[in-house]
Amino acid sequence: MKSLIELNPVLQKLPEHLRQFIKPQNYEEYSAIDQAVWRYVMRKNVNFLSKVAHKSYLEGLQKTGISIDSIPNMYGMNRILKDIGWAAVAVDGFIPPNAFMEFQAYNVLVIASDIRQLEHIEYTPAPDIIHEGAGHAPIIANPEYAEYLRRFGEIGCKAISSAKDYELYEAVRHLSIIKEAPNTSKNDIASAEKKVEELQENMGMPSEMALIRNLHWWTVEYGLIGSVENPKIYGAGLLSSIGESEWCMTNAVKKLPYTIEATYQNFDITKPQPQLFVTPDFAHLSLVLEEFANTMAVRKGGLSGVNKLINSKALGTVELSTGIQISGVFTSVIENEDNPIYIQTTGKTALAYREKELVGHGCETHPKGFGCPIGKLKGINIAIEDMSPRDLAAYNIYEEQIVTLEFEGGITVSGEIITGKRNLQGKIILISFKNCTVSYNNKILFKPSWGIYDMAVGKDIVSAFSGPADLNSFNLVTHIPSEKTIHIKKSEEQLKLETLYQQIRDYRVGKNTIISRTKVLENLIENHPKDWLLPIEIYELAYTSNEENLCKGILNHLEKIKQNRPEVGKLIDDGLKIIQNKMVYN
Repeated sequence: MKSLIELNPVLQKLPEHLRQFIKPQNYEEYSAIDQAVWRYVMRKNVNFLSKVAHKSYLEGLQKTGISIDSIPNMYGMNRILKDIGWAAVAVDGFIPPNAFMEFQAYNVLVIASDIRQLEHIEYTPAPDIIHEGAGHAPIIANPEYAEYLRRFGEIGCKAISSAKDYELYEAVRHLSIIKEAPNTSKNDIASAEKKVEELQENMGMPSEMALIRNLHWWTVEYGLIGSVENPKIYGAGLLSSIGESEWCMTNAVKKLPYTIEATYQNFDITKPQPQLFVTPDFAHLSLVLEEFANTMAVRKGGLSGVNKLINSKALGTVELSTGIQISGVFTSVIENEDNPIYIQTTGKTALAYREKELVGHGCETHPKGFGCPIGKLKGINIAIEDMSPRDLAAYNIYEEQIVTLEFEGGITVSGEIITGKRNLQGKIILISFKNCTVSYNNKILFKPSWGIYDMAVGKDIVSAFSGPADLNSFNLVTHIPSEKTIHIKKSEEQLKLETLYQQIRDYRVGKNTIISRTKVLENLIENHPKDWLLPIEIYELAYTSNEENLCKGILNHLEKIKQNRPEVGKLIDDGLKIIQNKMVYN
């Protein structure tokens, strides 16, 4: 990780809990077959996408230094990305949605460094370097879109998930891993697909994360731009899929204007999308994002925000009107007339102000939970936070005073005041009591024997969001993936095939020009008769050298493959068409 940081100062800003997801790219592990897969997809994409992709795509390929002939090395990418204020890191497949969003907020592109198998060259549900590197990276060279992506991450990482969201994430991750793993049985894949389908059908009320994930899918992944009648592609899922990028331009796919309604359109990662949304321009994406953000608990707070955190069963934060922030796992709320009047966390809790932990109020001080009343005092028009020092003294809210505070909702706090804390505006945000009892309708919420009672002050909950206010308050470096991308030991046959691919690659780049391409072809036909991509690679060299006999032999062999494997017929024809049209690539 150290060497990556040295190459791009953007990465120096990453907090420790995000760095835990980063893994080495291990560039030397890409085989010559992997390189050929990248090359085929990129050549075909640039050929087709030059006509249907947003102009930022081709411009971005040059700006981000992504080569058509070689899988990008992230060390090299970062040297170039830093000029547009971004960076790239390698990860293992899908990472948790909040972490993925937070990376974007730091202007960091997350790239799954594995590459799809040749068998899945047109599309894979698993994130891979073709999808991330060739799909996402070029478009971020557009400043308006890059800002949208950053802002999306900033808002998205605050979205509150449900407990079921994480279960779905694990199921999707499992499906993507086994689908891309060699030799996975059809039964195992069918079972994993069924699990994802069942979960998707029984998610209940969609969480904020589920809704904003829909927006991400219909814009960042599968977005179209321009007019409904004549759209262009900018979504990375389409840019990296040589099958779906072509299909999506047909009338078989319904095109809809992009609005906030896309939030409620679910998607299936295992199938081509039946409809897509078209934004008139990149600025419109940000308008819809802000419209959605206005519905989120991070901006609305209130009872619904607390309930979202309770349902998430995960670490979250509530911010009160004074600015004090309470971070922990929220487990209950007492409400009165649809207003929260008392909130409670269980387990480690920390208090903060403006994302900085209050001195003396970390998890060590509140290891078992934290509860506090919300609202104004009964019969008093002015809220505690708005009281002047004179007002506070008049109501005995003063050091060493024994006081009973009765709140409008019915919460009562009785005890001896020790001290208080104020915010920068001078408003009281925390009052500490000893010998304190907190009660509600004869129910005891806090007993004197439990120690000091710290009462956060606030008449309203103004914000509720996922994660802690101060990242340093909790140990967040705890992520252990349930399963890793599967890399099986390669067979002797596979290794021999890779050697043939490597020989042709070496010939193309001038590393070894004495290799007999005819002998490579003969070896291929005899020992690997089903392989279709290497014959195309050899044909390209023969075609550009006007070697008619070799070309004829290759075409005859490819015809036999098409007869025996009709499913790869179009891939073969497309590859030959690109070569025969003498397309020029940079």
